[in-house]
Amino acid sequence: MIETIKRQLKDKLEQHFQIEGIVVEEPKKGLADLAVPLFAFVKAWRMSPMQVYEKFEPVLIHDEAVDQIELTNGFLNIYLKRGPLASAILTMIHEQKGNYGNQTIGNGISVAMDYSSPNIAKSFGVGHLRSTVIGNALKNIYKKMGYRVVSINHLGDWGTQFGKMIVAYQKWGNEADVKKNPIMELQKLYIRFHDEEKENPQLEQDARDVFRALEQNDETYTQLWTWFKEESLREFMEMYDLLGVEFDFYTGESFYNDKMDAVVEELDHKGLLKIDDGATIVDLGEDLPPALIKRTDGATLYMTRDVAALLYRHQTYNTDHVLYVVGNEQILHFKQLQAITDLMGYHFNVDHINFGLVLIDGKKMSTRGGKFKRLEDVITQAIESAKEAIAAKNPNLKDQDMVARAVGIGAIIFNDLKNEKHSDIDFNLENMLKFEGQTGPYLQYSSVRIASILRENSLDMDHVDYASYSENDYFEIIKLLGQFPYIVERSKENNAPNFIARYILSLAQSFNSFYGKHRINVEELMQKNANLLFVESIQTVINEGLRLLGIQSLSEM
Repeated sequence: MIETIKRQLKDKLEQHFQIEGIVVEEPKKGLADLAVPLFAFVKAWRMSPMQVYEKFEPVLIHDEAVDQIELTNGFLNIYLKRGPLASAILTMIHEQKGNYGNQTIGNGISVAMDYSSPNIAKSFGVGHLRSTVIGNALKNIYKKMGYRVVSINHLGDWGTQFGKMIVAYQKWGNEADVKKNPIMELQKLYIRFHDEEKENPQLEQDARDVFRALEQNDETYTQLWTWFKEESLREFMEMYDLLGVEFDFYTGESFYNDKMDAVVEELDHKGLLKIDDGATIVDLGEDLPPALIKRTDGATLYMTRDVAALLYRHQTYNTDHVLYVVGNEQILHFKQLQAITDLMGYHFNVDHINFGLVLIDGKKMSTRGGKFKRLEDVITQAIESAKEAIAAKNPNLKDQDMVARAVGIGAIIFNDLKNEKHSDIDFNLENMLKFEGQTGPYLQYSSVRIASILRENSLDMDHVDYASYSENDYFEIIKLLGQFPYIVERSKENNAPNFIARYILSLAQSFNSFYGKHRINVEELMQKNANLLFVESIQTVINEGLRLLGIQSLSEM
């Protein structure tokens, strides 16, 4: 609502003076509600600030949202009619509850999202976390904006690495050991393959030969591959259940095996294929290196499967827009994917949502090098630490296990999503579990604090003193509440959940500062109800922000 007023005032000035670029902004706390900097017009029109102000003031003063206007230090300061605006914002939140901020911009348009996508035969590691939680948050945000989202887990279940896994299993594996602890044993074999390969380069060719046979449906290799995949999915589903993440489809790379010949034929028919030193490529011009479609041995590649997947998603889900939540290291790949489909005559929006690494002690994790941290172990540790802290704070709390799980997992998710996605993040469990500072537990506790107030008091909407919201301490927070729909919109436009994370953190900090200075449960009835409506609205927005991020809110902790 605040953003709407800013846009209306901006449009009114620009239309009146037939100019563009007028800024209507929110100044620092305590100065005014809105402000228009006049310096550019002082210079362009060669007028004093007062002369510019006298031209602008009559255009704005009669706006229904404006109470008064004044000139201060080169700014046209605008004071809004606070009582009616506060009433409108808080009543809207009270009535709409979790639907506050819902928008119809998406208009039911289909968007496919490709995220998480772990490799089978490997444990679900901390390194898989970013794609999973960023993708899940974006799914929630796009749905709130009115889009129809198709969420896809494009499992890494195909490629030469499975030739390596099969070779390793056949050379050094033991069926009984693998059945007892499937993923851990397979991961050990994968690491051993790369250690042995340093001394025996022939292993690389052996793996290529095995994968080529797997592509041709070799029965023995297919049985092993299927076994590896089933065991992996079992572990993955446990992780997704813990994280509260769901997908519409688990269609991995292997799903497109029978669809790749058609892609190669279409590329050939459109004259896009070339043979380069025995490999089949698509020349992408001077700006990008050529894209490999087939190796010299005829085996397909990651790019071939992604083109097939993109065409399938377009045909099946009726979408031209696919978001790929994949790390920074794949930037070139998705530029090539966009370029290939452009050359094919399609007009897809290949939207690469790239992100940085998860670092442990400042170092990158690697399965191949044995530097790897299982997410299950980390989550278990986080839940145990959260339970200890909760037991110390509130030993009589019911459902301690449920609360500890919500706090531990929420801490991990928020630690990721509060950061700008392109940056690397450091994974420090001790810091992210703190109940103070920029953490998930701090947000959950802020909501719980409000929940305890609302449990002890009953809000009567017929007896609310809306005039009290004109005071700065109230109105600054109410302006922040009014910004929530705009923050959700910006998060979608930038594909950046951190906008919401930072916003609800600011809201919680503002509430706690207010709570430290003001009594909520006062004697005077009208003021008490004003306070209850105020804090209820804050809790509603914090909880909806947490939901969008994929974090559970709590009523007690």
